[in-house]
Amino acid sequence: MASESPPPTGPKDSSSPAKPPQGGPAGRGPTEPKDRDGKRPLPRSSWYLLILMLTVGVLAVGSFASAPSEISFTMFEEQLEQKNVKRLIVSGQTAIGEFITPPLAPTASDDQAADADSATPAEPVRLNDRFLVTLPTPFLEEGLRKQVTDSGAEWKIEQPFDYDSLLALMWLGLLIFMGVMLWNFARRTREQMMGGGMLGSVTRSPARRYDSEDEGRKTFDDVAGLKGVKSDLKEIVEFLSDPEKFHKLGARVPKGVLLNGPPGTGKTLLAKAIAGEAGVPFFSISGSEFIQLFVGVGASRVRDMFKTAKKAAPAILFIDEIDAIGRQRGAGLGGGHDEREQTLNQILSEMDGFTQSETVIVIAATNRPDVLDPALLRPGRFDRHITVDRPTIEGREQLFEVHSKDVPIGEDVDFKRLARATVGSTGADIMNLVNEAALWATRQERKVVTMEDFEYARDKMLMGDRREDVLTEREKRVTAFHEAGHALLCWLLPSGNLLHKVTIIPRGRALGVTQYVPEEDRHNMSEREMHARLAMALAGRAAEQLVIGELSAGAESDLKQATQIARRMVTHWGMSERIGPVAFHTHDSDPFLGREITQEHRDFSEHTLQVIDEETTRILREAADVARTTIEQNRDKLDKMAAALLEREEIDETEMTELIGPAAKLPEVPAPDGYSEATNGAPASTARESE
Repeated sequence: MASESPPPTGPKDSSSPAKPPQGGPAGRGPTEPKDRDGKRPLPRSSWYLLILMLTVGVLAVGSFASAPSEISFTMFEEQLEQKNVKRLIVSGQTAIGEFITPPLAPTASDDQAADADSATPAEPVRLNDRFLVTLPTPFLEEGLRKQVTDSGAEWKIEQPFDYDSLLALMWLGLLIFMGVMLWNFARRTREQMMGGGMLGSVTRSPARRYDSEDEGRKTFDDVAGLKGVKSDLKEIVEFLSDPEKFHKLGARVPKGVLLNGPPGTGKTLLAKAIAGEAGVPFFSISGSEFIQLFVGVGASRVRDMFKTAKKAAPAILFIDEIDAIGRQRGAGLGGGHDEREQTLNQILSEMDGFTQSETVIVIAATNRPDVLDPALLRPGRFDRHITVDRPTIEGREQLFEVHSKDVPIGEDVDFKRLARATVGSTGADIMNLVNEAALWATRQERKVVTMEDFEYARDKMLMGDRREDVLTEREKRVTAFHEAGHALLCWLLPSGNLLHKVTIIPRGRALGVTQYVPEEDRHNMSEREMHARLAMALAGRAAEQLVIGELSAGAESDLKQATQIARRMVTHWGMSERIGPVAFHTHDSDPFLGREITQEHRDFSEHTLQVIDEETTRILREAADVARTTIEQNRDKLDKMAAALLEREEIDETEMTELIGPAAKLPEVPAPDGYSEATNGAPASTARESE
């Protein structure tokens, strides 16, 4: 059972990036040409190989289809005698001829046929039109001319073909073809390494370029609740638009602007708004895109990014999550990371080295400014540090209006009440809340989004989905008195918090929740408010002990929260008379692993630690006594609230007022002597003298 819900957290504002200009993104090499269907054609070497394979295949098929039949010299003489030879070409001892009528192939001898009486005789096979025969030397010298001429065949003698020379030429052609292919492959690889493509993207900057003509761009009108931040950034935009206006008085624009703040506060959205307002090329990249496997790749990307930006100057470079590469060098175990440190060194050199440029402004965003390297934060690099904090109540109201402009809103929706009930929420949280409310209204088949839908979405974000657990009567009664104790102390003790809602419906990991909201946006808390907050945290436990007669495990989160507050009162805020105005800090929260090895864990003695423990326990016991005494004196009100919770399961501040009357408020802080509101805080005597 939690006494107070933490502020919701959500993802960063995000929107689809603007499409890059024609010709490919900036910083990348030329892309492969594409056909009408958008597909990349085959490389030229593949076409060469395909043509060669088809040629060889066609020649092979043609040669096999027209291969001559090889016959014996005896059969050749028989065909000459029968005058069945049409033409003959003699080349050396080999002759290729053509039959007038192709004869049948010779069959086995009679002896072989007698030995195979039982075998099935093979069918005769007719030879091809063309034949090949090897001629003996005596026939070539004596009988060739007479026998062939008498047979009436056409014949001629040709010089023998040099097959060895043909084979050598073929091998030479193959080697030349392979050499051309290897040279072409090496040339394309070199172009990719130097220009672009798959290998070129390793060393080329992946920064995406946005221009003022791109569709869907953001402007400062799309950013709500950050007046001070927008005024600082508008100065950057004005300088890029009219630099002479600032140069007249010797002013120069900051080289770097660091946006730091909690996640979801709109740092990336602000960068997109700058891109829309500046009217100059805007390059965006994430810090993690610099880090690669090989040392030196990140530094090469940084050089290429600044080189591209300088060509398009004046320009803006936006590096999101710069802590990925800007962490302190040599911090933690193992020293540092060579690739990240070289990348950081290159950024430092580009921003304030021998070749720095005043026309390229670097804007970076991070939610971890404590881990950044001091050399990166000094003037001359990031001259201006802008904190993008959580929005105020007015900013939250504007954010609700901005994110609800495309949502049909019911007449009962009060954005001011929603803004007060979402203290600590960021722009991303509010955007998510509006979306959840619209989704729930759609599931309920409503035509507009009502206040009930927003309340449901808020409870879901803060406390989680409603659980289907069925509590026993005893558990339900214990939970009702526990939450009634929290609510009663919040209502009766002036703590600067207003009771928003009390519920005993199981949500998330809690059986019940008491929600507080501050009366106004607060940045400081007094000692009285701290003690009241401790009593509120321990009131649920006190109510259980008083009514049920025993304690339960439901107060675990209350005790943890109260102990943390009491210990910080003693060790950080000097709210202990025994300890005095001393702050004791440890190094347990150092962001770098291993740094505490070379540092002391605490800067105080064991005796002081014992005193700190005793003072923490004393403060908690006093708060528990206040909670128990207040509940005993207002037992009737506790019973009324518990009964209402058992009956309705939820009660809000209006119902609480009907049950037990108006809530207590903090007393006004007295004004100093001589202060006059009519003179805007100037001493009254000074005001009279001026009159």
